[in-house]
Amino acid sequence: MSKVVNEPRIKNPLIKAIRELLEHRALWLYLLCDEAKKKGLLPQDFAPAAIKRCGHMQGRQLVKKGRTKSLKGLRRTLFTKPAQLVFEMKIQKCTDNELEIHFHYCPLVKAWQKAGCSDEEIACLCDTAMCGDRGIGEAYGCALDLPKTIANGDDICHLRYYRKNAMKEQ
Repeated sequence: MSKVVNEPRIKNPLIKAIRELLEHRALWLYLLCDEAKKKGLLPQDFAPAAIKRCGHMQGRQLVKKGRTKSLKGLRRTLFTKPAQLVFEMKIQKCTDNELEIHFHYCPLVKAWQKAGCSDEEIACLCDTAMCGDRGIGEAYGCALDLPKTIANGDDICHLRYYRKNAMKEQ
């Protein structure tokens, strides 16, 4: 039996349609990794680096759009109200040097559940997908901490971006 619990509370038809788009993209990742395995390739040998490159690209675009490397800028450009609704997220803390968010639902995990992935596969796919978020953080000069994830059976994804040297100064 799966330990992953991932059910949305927000049932709005528009939010559901947006989630389905994200689920479709998450399915791409699963199928690419699955096909790679069939050909004797290990997804962990290439997928994290490719997705992190995408995160770097997206992060640079977000920095340019927000005209700042402050994590307040990241919050304004990426973690918008629509994103908050889709992922049922709550901003816990937002300063120039730290951004902490709780996600209560993940459409990517839902896609992998629908595809019949095991809990172990879901955790691996999640970690791979989070390489994009790590890349975004690096574009802001920050690290990413994930003490909890829905993919690992936790009740939330607890995401925390932080500027390492700023945390030492506090």
